Amino acid sequence: MMQRHHIRALGRAAPALAAALCTALALGSGAAAAAYPDHQITLVVPYAPGGGVDSVGRILSRGLAKELNQSVVVENRPGAGATVGAGYVKRAAADGYTVMVVDPALIINPSLMPNLPYEPLRDFKAVSMLTVSPLMLSVTNSLPAKSVAELQALAKSGGQGLSFASAGIGTTPHMAGELFKLKTQGNFIHVPYKGSGPAMTDLISGQVQFSFSTIAAASPFVTTGKIRALATTGDKRSPDWPQLPTVAETVPGFKVLFWTGLFVPAQTPADVVAKLNAAVAKVWQGEEAQEALKKIGETPAPVMTSAQSQDFVQAESKMWATVVKDANIKVD
Repeated sequence: MMQRHHIRALGRAAPALAAALCTALALGSGAAAAAYPDHQITLVVPYAPGGGVDSVGRILSRGLAKELNQSVVVENRPGAGATVGAGYVKRAAADGYTVMVVDPALIINPSLMPNLPYEPLRDFKAVSMLTVSPLMLSVTNSLPAKSVAELQALAKSGGQGLSFASAGIGTTPHMAGELFKLKTQGNFIHVPYKGSGPAMTDLISGQVQFSFSTIAAASPFVTTGKIRALATTGDKRSPDWPQLPTVAETVPGFKVLFWTGLFVPAQTPADVVAKLNAAVAKVWQGEEAQEALKKIGETPAPVMTSAQSQDFVQAESKMWATVVKDANIKVD
């Protein structure tokens, strides 16, 4: 009889025990989420060390480590125009411990390479835009063009056409050249290089006639007189180069921005994304990060929420997909 009494008592207590267990689990889950990050974060850069995106990633990693009080380690995973690194991040756990700093190649590549194993707007979530800067249009000193209008005139004067260098197929400088070609109907020939360094070398020597490039890549050679800058590509003049007109002052509607952003796998919890977004904002508004960015020729992006960043990336994706289609750009 005593045994049956204990069994009945346990049976009556079971619902209460279950409820208590569920409450404990829920509290434990909340505590775990609140503790983010409780171990090392890996910040993936899908390019080799030393480039502009890598530099932005390293500035961010130092700032986030201080702001989040957790180590943030940069891991370079270069290859195939950022697709190797992006594929790695897509496959990573969506927990906020694997993040990626990348440039517009992320959303340009799918239009150029339809068989990619990921779709950026579906598989990644933008945490925050990091930098947004115009490109610089510059020419070799042997070319007589002193303005965008004169460059257009030379391209329409017949002959073999003018060659333009880029940091590689699908890069923002390449796409800027293709958009320029579409809008001006100029006779321009693309010459891709493996990075901005070799492109600048051949522009200086006159092997190619002009180039769209990041301001960071071109400005040292412009200031020393080795190449000549004609314009920048934003919708307003660059505060760092106010003497240069925009391309849009001659070619209405022309606007190209080189940006970097912080991304995570799409299923990363909203509270983790929000915490990362807030941390980026604090780091980027700090004097240390702003000075470091200025030294490498990058401009901090305006503070954006994750949703605003996603909208920005979506608009960029749509624009570049149209350019790839209209220019009939193919990757061999």
